[in-house]
Amino acid sequence: MPPALRRLVAVAFAVLVSAGAAGINPAPTRAADLTVDAAEAEMVRLLNAERARHGLLKVRVDPRLMTIARQRSADMARRDYFSHTQPDGRTVFDLIRSDRITWFGAGEIIAWNNARTLAESAPAARDGWMRSPGHRAIVLSNSYNYFGVGLALDPVSGRRLWTGVFLKGPDLTGGWAAFGPPPTLASAAGSRYRDVTLSWTGGDVELVTLTAGPRDFQLRIRIDAGPWTTWSPGTTSRTRFLRAWRGHVYEVGVRACDRAANCGAWVYQQLQA
Repeated sequence: MPPALRRLVAVAFAVLVSAGAAGINPAPTRAADLTVDAAEAEMVRLLNAERARHGLLKVRVDPRLMTIARQRSADMARRDYFSHTQPDGRTVFDLIRSDRITWFGAGEIIAWNNARTLAESAPAARDGWMRSPGHRAIVLSNSYNYFGVGLALDPVSGRRLWTGVFLKGPDLTGGWAAFGPPPTLASAAGSRYRDVTLSWTGGDVELVTLTAGPRDFQLRIRIDAGPWTTWSPGTTSRTRFLRAWRGHVYEVGVRACDRAANCGAWVYQQLQA
């Protein structure tokens, strides 16, 4: 590992250790009104809401970190422990490395509670993290741009075990694009075609850190629900002329790509000539 990366990992580990472990223990009862997946989604929302409340950009979800966070919570539930270090000696950093994820810093937060429902468990864990200086520092950090959260239920004790894994890594998020208002179809009387100017806007999604920045737009087109063809493999223009022949339906797609070659979702506009 390069010396610079070793230094970054060491700092992240110090943050991890100083964070400790937040535990909350209301009187246990049964029943959960959310699924585990829904509770995890709610935790993602709650943590980013905390960031928004402090004027910070949201941290983006990385499915790989969701998997690691779930593994960590499940391991604690299965082997009945509560620690940043697993019984086999591994930490979240070892799991990140074993998944060959490119990273420049990372942090982990963990919590447990016996809240009556999963809907109550998520804000209870969030509140515990926000009351703990070490956990709070990770949640509100501007050093991490991706994260994942995982929840597991201990079948014996009923504990709800939460893990959040935060990471600073390269931009993996595609850009965004949107068409302008539907264009006016202009043609002279008796003409067999209509001339159209299409317009769109877009850019790169801003991350907390390491945003790659916008590169270009890709365009594609199809006529009468036929096959898609590339209209432009990459352009920085935000307008394009189209001659649309009467009696045909034209569909145009645009998506934005960033300098790290991440392209966002296609958006479409349809024209009836």
